[in-house]
Amino acid sequence: MKENLTIKDIDRIIEMAWEDRTPFEAITFQFGISEAETIAIMRTELKRSSFNLWRKRVNSGISQKHLKKRNPEIERFKCTRQRSISLNKISKR
Repeated sequence: MKENLTIKDIDRIIEMAWEDRTPFEAITFQFGISEAETIAIMRTELKRSSFNLWRKRVNSGISQKHLKKRNPEIERFKCTRQRSISLNKISKR
């Protein structure tokens, strides 16, 4: 699957995976890659120490990388000035 991804796609996947609030399901929805493929991309593209820190954070009980682990009562704050994001294309002002 990595062969079909551009450099921009890989950079965006890494950025989304690094963010604690972005679940793996969002990456799967936008890019069509599984959690295992996301982990493989992170492993190959990051330095070993960075990858180890990320995996430790994702595997801890604090991580919200899976929708099932999130507290359903907590809603994410969204600024009224924030525009919608559609299939990884951010609307500009």
